Amino acid sequence: MADLVVQRPQGLYCPPGDFYIDPWRPVDRAVITHAHADHARAGHGHYLAAAPGEGVLRARLGPITLQTLAYGQTLTHHGVTVSLHPAGHVLGSAQVRLAHGGQVWVASGDYKVAPDRTCAPFEPVRCDVFITESTFGLPIYRWQPDAAVFAEVNAWWLGNAAAGRASVLLCYSFGKAQRLLSGLDASIGPLVVHGAVEPLNRAYREAGVVLPPTVAADQLTDPAMLARALVLCPPGAAAGPWLRRFGDYSDAFASGWMQLRGARRRGGYDRGFVLSDHADWPGLMGAIDATGAQRVIVTHGSVPVMVRHLGERGLQAGSFDTEYGDEALEAPAGAPPTAEPAAP
Repeated sequence: MADLVVQRPQGLYCPPGDFYIDPWRPVDRAVITHAHADHARAGHGHYLAAAPGEGVLRARLGPITLQTLAYGQTLTHHGVTVSLHPAGHVLGSAQVRLAHGGQVWVASGDYKVAPDRTCAPFEPVRCDVFITESTFGLPIYRWQPDAAVFAEVNAWWLGNAAAGRASVLLCYSFGKAQRLLSGLDASIGPLVVHGAVEPLNRAYREAGVVLPPTVAADQLTDPAMLARALVLCPPGAAAGPWLRRFGDYSDAFASGWMQLRGARRRGGYDRGFVLSDHADWPGLMGAIDATGAQRVIVTHGSVPVMVRHLGERGLQAGSFDTEYGDEALEAPAGAPPTAEPAAP
């Protein structure tokens, strides 16, 4: 029986359906799992994505030919039945279910199984073959509940405000920033966001996600308020002059890579908060088990470790080489995403 998804230079290809999933080179038809830049690229002729992600996709890609499906809604294309199911990664993220010739395949895209107020929860989908990511596919990665992380961030912010200095929290603009906003205590001070974050905030609000009020940096001129502010900005802003306006500030980084002592040290941040939009090791294993798949294909991340482990568990395990890896964009300098971690 022929595979429903194969690897081509343009990306992951479904031969009977004649379309790609998250292609990294321009193609005629692309099914998009979510709007992060490494999965949703410009230049495709036709896009298919989950309806809740329409706003963020358009905010990132501009005018595109986009067809959307509600979660669970089916579409048949060249005899392949396609449906999209929540991946729990960011707003609008989806797993792609393909059914054809008696086979069911699911391509996960990026996913997490932990609850997140800003997107639909991960939905296990039964299948014969599961294509899974492995960004944090090492046993060392185990996340705390969000409530514990948010309590740490709010305590750090409150301490800085009491000391009269702003709190600068570096994070990815799409997904991580909005998830953080959903858990911050806005009574401590104003929430300032970088210009790269606000268009995504707007798309989230328009999709019905409740976020606290935010302001742009140039809207906040009172030095006393600046000193109580929490500033959300992408890592790239730390290298430019944009942060100088906040004077003597404390900085921190929010990422799953902050679980690595070496990454925290090399980044030189005052604090590191371990918060990822990807599944940790128990989450990956639980998600794979829930599919019931006997064959698992591993993509981007800790591929060799995952393939070996799944094979030892009796599954038929293999891999695809891809050009994904959005969490790398969040990583601080000196934190190779697939490197074996230092002791925590």
